[in-house]
Amino acid sequence: MANVTYYVAMPFLQDETGMPVAGAAEECQHSSSALRRAEAMSRTAGSIGAVAFCRSGDPMAGEFGDARVLKSFGQVPDDLVSQF
Repeated sequence: MANVTYYVAMPFLQDETGMPVAGAAEECQHSSSALRRAEAMSRTAGSIGAVAFCRSGDPMAGEFGDARVLKSFGQVPDDLVSQF
């Protein structure tokens, strides 16, 4: 099977101690929709920021490359973005 690229928007929230935590990620159809969705997520109540990223690979083989950050919005900690 050919490689497939997944586009994802994911918000970041703060837990009760103030530490940043990743929220529920949402798959998007295109990079532009992931960017729009991440920007909207960054503006929702309780969110400190969001990130849009993509990841390519072969789902049948279960092999994927590293995620590539398209853009971050708001206060997304550098160390969280660099995990992709």
